[in-house]
Amino acid sequence: MDKPVDRRRFITIMAAFAGLPLLRGKGWAALPAEPVVWHGQAMGAPATLVLNHQDRAQAQALITRVVAEVRRLEDIFSLYRDDSALSQLNRLGALAAPPTELVELLEISGRFHDLTAGRFEPAIQPLWALYARHFAKPDADPAGPSYGEVREALALADFAQVRIDRNRIAFSRRGMALTLNGIAQGYVTDRVVGLLREAGVTSSLVDMGENRAIGSRADGQPWRIGLAEFGDANDVDATLDITDRAVATSSGRGFQFDAEGRFSHILDPRSGATAKRYARVSVVAPEASTADALSTAFSLMAPDEIDPLLKQQTSVDIHLRSR
Repeated sequence: MDKPVDRRRFITIMAAFAGLPLLRGKGWAALPAEPVVWHGQAMGAPATLVLNHQDRAQAQALITRVVAEVRRLEDIFSLYRDDSALSQLNRLGALAAPPTELVELLEISGRFHDLTAGRFEPAIQPLWALYARHFAKPDADPAGPSYGEVREALALADFAQVRIDRNRIAFSRRGMALTLNGIAQGYVTDRVVGLLREAGVTSSLVDMGENRAIGSRADGQPWRIGLAEFGDANDVDATLDITDRAVATSSGRGFQFDAEGRFSHILDPRSGATAKRYARVSVVAPEASTADALSTAFSLMAPDEIDPLLKQQTSVDIHLRSR
């Protein structure tokens, strides 16, 4: 398997180029007071925290707490750390006394799996691994893995076959594996927001892979999130204003297995093919985990399939960019 940091960093950087929210330019320039800004890594990807706080020493102490919490959650959710709880589960097929956060996130994932009729599929990892192995070969068939290989991997991609409770998580079939890449960054962002709110923070923009605002900017204006095709802050093609909301974006251009760009990381659990319907799907929701999961699922759905879900999820907005 490829190195964890390289893969996650590449996915995140490329996803930013393909239209992830950009925390640059317009959103920061208008702040009347100097915010405390932290740049680092979360879940192997670039992360940013913009914190408006009257006491800079307290702000720095909060950032130290945030970094420690993110590292703790990485030890649970990272797919590329051999000693993480998720890696142990994938390796052994079962995990006794799982961390509370892993159980919670899997239960949240199950709700989105059911809501989207399986389009959001955490058990898609065997198919992802198949594409990665195939295109890692120097003589890889540019048409992708064979039909039989894809069908074999899809047979394992069924989150309904994961047994989850507070005491044990187990797979029903040998060879199953989970990825939480479609929701973990949103969940970590939400946890950081919770930590900051408990500490009394009323103005912050948190980006731990997905973006979520606490309140508004220091000047009372909404936080402004720019969307750009290739991550160039000077080439923003759309902006979203958010207050106490979260934004997540999915794009097949974020990571592509092949040089020709025919096979992306957004995989359809029904067919095994990659998403090609939209250039970018952005979701605005109250929580980053919701926006994260739905942006992935909606990338695989036609507008007439998305509309009924939006009627159920009245606090969710979607922004589709066609190819």
